[in-house]
Amino acid sequence: MSHHVYEVRPRSDERGVDLISDALPFGKLWYIEPSAVSNAIGYAKFYSRSHDAVIHVYDETGNVIDTRKQAGRFERMVVV
Repeated sequence: MSHHVYEVRPRSDERGVDLISDALPFGKLWYIEPSAVSNAIGYAKFYSRSHDAVIHVYDETGNVIDTRKQAGRFERMVVV
């Protein structure tokens, strides 16, 4: 079974976030507020429903602020 890794990163133009992964057909998707982060995570979960996956959420400074892993189902790990 393949393994998907996703990154949710704020856009440099401050207009939402990018969902980035080699698993995505075009490599990146753009999400606009107000629920940009949760929508990006939801899409990654849906797209990886039959794969092992890890989703890392980054803040504006490049630090990981949230990690979600799929091992049969998604679990949330908060990194501070």
